[in-house]
Amino acid sequence: MENRARYPSKMAGFSARKNLLTLVALGILAEVLVFPGTVKSQNCGCGPNLCCSQFGYCGTGNEYCGSGCKEGPCTNTSSFPQTYYCLPFFGSIDVSVADFVTDDFFKGIHNQSSTKTNCPGKSFYTRAAFLDAVSVFNQFATGSVRDSKREIAAFLANVAHETGSLCYIEEINGASQDYCDESNTQYPCNLDKKYYGRGPLQLTWNYNYGAAGNSIGVDLLNSPETVAKDPVISFKTALWFWMTNVHQVLNQGFGATIRAINGAIECNGGNPAAVQSRIQYYTQYCNQLGVAPGDNLNCI
Repeated sequence: MENRARYPSKMAGFSARKNLLTLVALGILAEVLVFPGTVKSQNCGCGPNLCCSQFGYCGTGNEYCGSGCKEGPCTNTSSFPQTYYCLPFFGSIDVSVADFVTDDFFKGIHNQSSTKTNCPGKSFYTRAAFLDAVSVFNQFATGSVRDSKREIAAFLANVAHETGSLCYIEEINGASQDYCDESNTQYPCNLDKKYYGRGPLQLTWNYNYGAAGNSIGVDLLNSPETVAKDPVISFKTALWFWMTNVHQVLNQGFGATIRAINGAIECNGGNPAAVQSRIQYYTQYCNQLGVAPGDNLNCI
């Protein structure tokens, strides 16, 4: 029993090889029948006096030079009708964020803050600055058109909530808050600076300013105010935070983006009104972009 298990009989080995050859032959035949005109084992670069058959093989005789012959001394001069098949697409599609975030779309966000009397963000947050910043983050809004639209809607929905529809550049009364994590030795606080919320996603804490600055090439640890003075850098910090902390949870639904941004402060009953505000913006922008918002919008 042991010998038969370790050393199969010659007949069994022959049968296995026979089955394998049969599968290979069937695979080749299927490729020829399903995708005519695409099999190019000889690359249709046949030698002198050889014909390239309708299936891309070189040879002589009627099966090569007759009906469907592609090149060489073909006996049938009628052209072989090429058939092209669309295969399922599983990769990413390069899309232009600018095509989705049009000038009217961006102005529409600003218009939602029209009732506010003091709105410095109206002249600060521009579509041009946003698109300039997006060009640096080439993984933002990639994939299918549906996924790209959802990410754009999710990003701008969170931005709209955090800034009051692109109205506020800095956190209200933020200067009175202490956002210095003294335990973080990698990005130690500059005691002359304040690390309160600034920008589209209200960048906060010394470690976020330090890491964002390192990523985009600006010393924000020692000049956090730059986020409130340079609109392109401002959007870059928001996109840096998004790509570092939020982008990877998009497949879990919009609610996961809220949790990634503000965690227990809003989710699990922390601030239901803020959560609903973000969801309202998201569903609105999805409707404008013509995409379904998907599931799991909440983070309760």
